[in-house]
Amino acid sequence: MSGFTFNTTAQIICRPGAAAELATTISGKTGDKILFVTDKGIRNLGLEREAVTSLENAGLAVTMFDAVEADPSLDTVLTATRAAQDCNATAVVALGGGSSLDVAKLVALLAGSGEDIDGAWGVGNAKGPRLPLVLIPTTAGTGSEVTPVSIITVGENEKRGVSSPVILPDVAVLDANLTLSLPGPVTAATGIDAMVHAIEAYTSVNVNNNPMSRMLAVQALELLGANIETVVTDPANTEARSNMLLGSCLAGMAFANSPVAAVHALAYPIGGTFHIPHGLSNALILSQVLRFNAAEVENGSYRHYAALAPHLFPDINTDCGPQEICTTFIDRLSALSARLGLPQRLRDVGIGEEALPGMARDAMIQTRLLVNNPRVLAEKDALAIYTEAW
Repeated sequence: MSGFTFNTTAQIICRPGAAAELATTISGKTGDKILFVTDKGIRNLGLEREAVTSLENAGLAVTMFDAVEADPSLDTVLTATRAAQDCNATAVVALGGGSSLDVAKLVALLAGSGEDIDGAWGVGNAKGPRLPLVLIPTTAGTGSEVTPVSIITVGENEKRGVSSPVILPDVAVLDANLTLSLPGPVTAATGIDAMVHAIEAYTSVNVNNNPMSRMLAVQALELLGANIETVVTDPANTEARSNMLLGSCLAGMAFANSPVAAVHALAYPIGGTFHIPHGLSNALILSQVLRFNAAEVENGSYRHYAALAPHLFPDINTDCGPQEICTTFIDRLSALSARLGLPQRLRDVGIGEEALPGMARDAMIQTRLLVNNPRVLAEKDALAIYTEAW
C-alpha cells in the first residue's frame, strides 16, 4: 500500500429532525451573524424554516441569501460574498442541493480570507482562512457536504472548480426529513449521481486512491442500491431516505479523496451547455463510459466493476468470470436507470447530434478529471461515447 491523505468534514450528524436542532448543534462554533445560503425553490417549500427558527430563537442574526440557481454562476458567488461582507457574517450556513452548498463553500472562503477567486481555481490553490461553515443537504446525491470541491459556471458554459481541504465544512447535517418532498425524477437522478461517485472513486487511478475510499465506496453502493427504488416509489419512507443520504455522504467522502474521472468529465458539457441537471448528465453517459473503460483489458477496470457488482446488485450471478460479471453490472445499471424513469438518450433531453463534436472538445478541458480515468480517453473517444449515448 502506498501512502495517502484522507480529509473529510470534522462533524457529521445523521438524524431525522436534526435541522430543527441546528442552533444546539453549532453552538459556540459560528459567532452570532449567519449568512444563510439557499435557493428560492427551498424557500417556496419552506424547508429552511425549522433551521432558521432554531438559529433565531438562539439569538443569532440570520441574513438570507436565496438567489442560488442550478449550475451557479461566478456572479452569484460574488454577490453572495458581498452579502456576507455587508452583514459582517461570522459564519455561513447552507441548506439545499449541491449548488447552494458549493456557493456557500466559496463564500466562506472569499469572505473569510479576502482571496481573489482567480487565484483559488484548481487543486490546492485556495489558502484560507475561511468563515465557519455548516452544510445541510436536501438531496441524496452530490455529497458536497463532505467534499473539498466547489464547481461553478464561468461565462456561458465553462465549469471551473476549486478543490482544497480549506473549504471542507466544519459540520454536515444529514436530515432525511428535508428530502421527503424531493420529486421522483430528482431523487432518481441524484441517487445515480451518488452511485457514480462511488464507482469512480473505487476505480480512480489517482495517486491518492486509498483503502478508506474504496471501503466507503462499497458501503455507499450497498446503501444506495438497496434503497434507491424504494425512495422513488415510496417517497415518504424516512428510513430509506436516511439510508440514501448516508450513502451519498459516504460516496462523497470516497471521491473527495480518490477523485472522479471520465463520467464526470463528459457530463460537464451536457450540464454546462444544455443546463441538464448534473445527476441526470452523469446517468446519460454512465454505461457508455464504463463500457469504454472495461473494453481495455490491460487496465483491469473490468475486474473492479465485477468486484463492485454484488454490492450494488446482491442477486447478481458471480459464478461466471469477471468480464461477464462486469458486462452484466453495466447492463443492470442501464436497466436501473430506465426503471427509475430517467431519460435514456441524449436526444431525449433535447441535445442534437450536431452538438456532439463540440461537446467532445469541451470534455477535453476537464483534464483534472480525465487523468483519473482507468483508460486514456482522447477527443475521438469522447465523441464515440457521446454518439453511442445519442
